[in-house]
Amino acid sequence: MANHNNTSFSIEKKKVVLVKPSKTTPSSHALPLSTIDNDLSLRVLYRTIYVYKSNNIFSTTQDHHDRERKTDNKQADPASLIEKALSDVLVFYYPLAGMMTRQSDGKLQINCNAIGVPFLVANADCQLSYLDYLDGIEVDVKTAQKFLFDFPSDPNEGEHPLVVQVTKFACGGFTIGMVLSHSICDGSGAAQFFQAMAELASGKSEPSIKPVWERQILVAKAPPGPPKFIVDPASLATSPFLPTDDILHACFNVNAESIKRLRMDLTKECEGDHVHQTDQGNFNLTTFEVLTAYVWRSRFRAMKLSPDAKTLISLAMNIRRHLNPPMPDGYYGNAFVNANAVLTGKDLNEKPLSETAKVIKECKKSSSTNEYIYTTLELVARMRELNIMLEGVALELTDCRQIGLIKDIDFGWGGPVNLVLVPCDNVDLCLFWPPNNMDPSMKGGVRVHVTLPRAAMPKFKEEMDALKVQEDHNDNALCS
Repeated sequence: MANHNNTSFSIEKKKVVLVKPSKTTPSSHALPLSTIDNDLSLRVLYRTIYVYKSNNIFSTTQDHHDRERKTDNKQADPASLIEKALSDVLVFYYPLAGMMTRQSDGKLQINCNAIGVPFLVANADCQLSYLDYLDGIEVDVKTAQKFLFDFPSDPNEGEHPLVVQVTKFACGGFTIGMVLSHSICDGSGAAQFFQAMAELASGKSEPSIKPVWERQILVAKAPPGPPKFIVDPASLATSPFLPTDDILHACFNVNAESIKRLRMDLTKECEGDHVHQTDQGNFNLTTFEVLTAYVWRSRFRAMKLSPDAKTLISLAMNIRRHLNPPMPDGYYGNAFVNANAVLTGKDLNEKPLSETAKVIKECKKSSSTNEYIYTTLELVARMRELNIMLEGVALELTDCRQIGLIKDIDFGWGGPVNLVLVPCDNVDLCLFWPPNNMDPSMKGGVRVHVTLPRAAMPKFKEEMDALKVQEDHNDNALCS
């Protein structure tokens, strides 16, 4: 992973323009958001940077038509092409060209007025290879922010839900930096929008998946009385490192071999466990379950949480296929609930890690029913009414590997070689991120993004380093 701290380069940013839908769209009306969209914890911004190599050095094995189109675009200006694609896709995703405002009760809505998406073109005076295609730049937020920009909100008009910056490099490569309100889309919705934009850039007349608003599907009424949490927040473990403003961001590469070894170790621990065996007689733990268990325990140790208190993990679970009836294809709003698991600090730290993985498996299963989903929506609605946010008391983990963020989203230069997540200053949050497309050794692996107090990071790094497979690996080393 590259170190960008001592890298010198400059970026010249041009004037911001507002990109409007290329055709007339429904306007002069407001669209309400769902209960999940109005979750207080989602009032943050997604900041992602897609990295594309120059056509001159991009190697592709796709079909002849794709190769022909890449050749045609070799001399094209990526900024102009993306600006047009953005204008075209806003015809279908027209709410993103509007403004996000608050109603009198504090709930969010989108005013569909086609004001447009703030769009900026920038030029960097270096080649992408000089910055190692932004590999590892997410730990240096100040540098990563150069490939994004914030557009100030207007107290009278509201906030833009989407902002886009295209940065062109001397080599012909470029980046697309998107700042997107989490109150409007989750990761799956963002990926759907970005894929649609790429499809229109390739010459299609409409996206393959039509966007669906229908936020009323996920609206719940807040029940009276105090909110009912899975655990009393006062009983949760505390850390000597919190509260603090002295934090660090880190990204840890966990390769497929290390994950395979961890799964083997935990499976071996579970021999004889008939409750969790499959029909074939084998115990089945997923990559998500074993890696989540390992990260949960590693964070507990790094934060020096009190062992006699309780620890909570909240897993963001996609509900698009779990609701009955299922949600419509194309829904791009937030469609997840948190599946929560609780263990005492002592059990998390001292019991076999396979026991923690089983707790996570059961937690996922129990969160997939209609009853659980709508009970959770009621809790979210009540917390919003009471203006309650729980911070610093749990590990919130989101798995972003399977939502299509780094698949072949091709604007004519091939798929992205890297996707950078620019972290926010939230010490509760951990994300599992797909590996970049430049390092063959990370195929099938996972990038683990964390933000921790500076004092906790060395111990967390020590725990993650222990995952690395070595020739003298002890089969029980990862489990203890």
